[in-house]
Amino acid sequence: MTAPGFIEQLRSGLWDDNPGLVQLLGLCPLLAVTSSFVNGFGLGIATLAVLVTSNGLVSATRRWISPDIRIPIYVLIIASLVTCIELLFKAWFPALDRSLGIFIPLIVTNCAIVARAEVFASRNPVGASMTDGLVMGLGFALLLMAIGVFRELLGQGTLFSRMDMLLGGEPMSGLVITDGGWLLAILPPGAFFSLALAIAAKNAIDRRQRNKQLNAMPGQNRHLTR
Repeated sequence: MTAPGFIEQLRSGLWDDNPGLVQLLGLCPLLAVTSSFVNGFGLGIATLAVLVTSNGLVSATRRWISPDIRIPIYVLIIASLVTCIELLFKAWFPALDRSLGIFIPLIVTNCAIVARAEVFASRNPVGASMTDGLVMGLGFALLLMAIGVFRELLGQGTLFSRMDMLLGGEPMSGLVITDGGWLLAILPPGAFFSLALAIAAKNAIDRRQRNKQLNAMPGQNRHLTR
């Protein structure tokens, strides 16, 4: 199997095959922790780190992994990495670790990570596999942060609040945009509503791009394409 180029991988991870927007994987943490930017950023970086390292390790050991036990081995690799990430969070970012709670250990069960190990890392070289983990993790992390910003702005009227959980120091209120907010946005229904809007926006953009491409074709070719 020939590994795709970096630009193709980047477009795939950020847009065409985004784990959250297109594949709809990892929705449990995506919906649960994105009530603020800092939560989305923290979990996104943790997931990104696990994706890159797990893809690299799976690719490096794929020749010695028996096909019959490959999934348990992948889960064992991912669980070991998640344990390391969790200990790092507890040591360096204890407040953020408490805020994210159980969702850092639950990275082990994130289908996006196991799927990339099975679909890509087990069939490609180490470099390409780590790049795939980077772009897929980056796409997932950016989605977490975007939804976190959206929900925080609507629900609390602030942006980038509680960044002290990452930077340390006194509690930070962030940028206060309004005095109040729409409480529903930071509750579970707001998470589903925000994700639905993101998916709808992506589909609308893709549909508009396809229509532009069709309109740019010569009349005969456009008719055949339709």
